[in-house]
Amino acid sequence: MEVEKGHTSGDYLDGFFQGTRNALYQNERASITLNITVINEFYIGALVALFERSVGYYASMININAYHQPGVEAGKKAAGDVITLQGKIIDFLSENSDSAHSVDEIADAIKDSESKETVFLICQHLSANENRGVKKIGSGALNKITFQSQ
Repeated sequence: MEVEKGHTSGDYLDGFFQGTRNALYQNERASITLNITVINEFYIGALVALFERSVGYYASMININAYHQPGVEAGKKAAGDVITLQGKIIDFLSENSDSAHSVDEIADAIKDSESKETVFLICQHLSANENRGVKKIGSGALNKITFQSQ
């Protein structure tokens, strides 16, 4: 669902995900990302149960309030940076749609070579949503994957 011109609710969720992940990293907090290949009610239910229990259990072990999350605000701010970067990536791919481009090429072209991981995650997000017009070509090693505007 488009919530702003050129940005969907999925883009904001992806931005919040990456922003929170980055905020945790900046504060030297460990995090983990899970990729699920099968999405159905069983696996979603299992994930909710896993997180619900692990958050509560861990918080009680280290004597903290698990629901006081100062990193959430930092994540929201970082999400804005992800959305801005996504706009640059879309513009670059649209203007150079005659060929596919590696993450390195995209990052260099938008003058953000320090954010290659974020560029990759944004491109992955865009290519996973058919209506975004970005095609992922290749698989496996990062240097063998390219992205192209359709």
